[in-house]
Amino acid sequence: MVPFGGWDMPVQYTGVKAEHDAVRSGAGVFDVSHMGEFRVTGVDALRFLQHLTTNDVSKLKPGRAQYNWLPGVAGGLVDDIYIYQHADGEYLLVVNASNTAKDWAHLQAHTTGFDVTLTDESERWALLAVQGPQAESLLQPHTDVDLSTKKKNAFFPAKLFDFDVWLARTGYTGEDGFEVFTDASEAETVWDKLLAIGITPAGLGARDTLRLEAGFPLYGHEFSDTIHPLSSTYTWVVKDKTHVGREHISLQPAHRLIGLKLERVPVREGYPVKVNGQVVGHVTSGSSSPTLGHPIAMALVDAAHAGADIFEVEVRGKDHPATRMELPFYKR
Repeated sequence: MVPFGGWDMPVQYTGVKAEHDAVRSGAGVFDVSHMGEFRVTGVDALRFLQHLTTNDVSKLKPGRAQYNWLPGVAGGLVDDIYIYQHADGEYLLVVNASNTAKDWAHLQAHTTGFDVTLTDESERWALLAVQGPQAESLLQPHTDVDLSTKKKNAFFPAKLFDFDVWLARTGYTGEDGFEVFTDASEAETVWDKLLAIGITPAGLGARDTLRLEAGFPLYGHEFSDTIHPLSSTYTWVVKDKTHVGREHISLQPAHRLIGLKLERVPVREGYPVKVNGQVVGHVTSGSSSPTLGHPIAMALVDAAHAGADIFEVEVRGKDHPATRMELPFYKR
């Protein structure tokens, strides 16, 4: 157990590799109740969210979810978030735990001129992420909804083990799965029932290796309030509309996020990345890949050197060769 975002969080239960492999081949469940949840309601809810985000919230309809960004007023990102539409004029925002207070202040600071009501529901909800190729088949006997009819980013009410929950076909592992929004008072019982039907408990360690293989950026590593978000491969998140921070988003990023493959030596955040002995960037996330069988990393490097094929990563004073790989490293 480790402190994380104000919470005590499990790094592992039986072991990172075993939990990682369970999600890739079967199904695992993550307790991600530390995430923050804000409800946005009112006649101007859509206009408010369009003003504060880069993606096109008008494309949503009730029962659908969308990945989005909260850009900063002076560059970078306040956070990357998910928006779930409950009904016309009613949305649920899920935000990163470490940014919950900052995001809430940012939203509150921009309500002037909008007929909206913001409600912090972070204490109300527990969030359990069931992920893996067997997620649907294991959950189906215990819910009243035909899960096979629900496409990616679907968001819908359901009975699960006779509890009233909301399910979303979303996740952060590169696998299929469902995130379970349940009342916090019922979370422990729902968790125990998920384990009882053969779903493997998984911790922060496996969550990090899974998302790294899938090329998913993590706030505080690949995104921050000082990193240009278009350094990443997620340019599709920015649509042509007026929004907070647009003048900064429109600037050409000076760096690029790339993938690196190493042969033997795992690398960590902050390690220098070089081309021909010259430092051109740094590792943002790195680990050994349980699926691929070798170390991988994401690195932020100068745009002028991002097209190179061969790099070196300095580990404790020694340079180790690294080959550029296209992101994601893994895709089912």
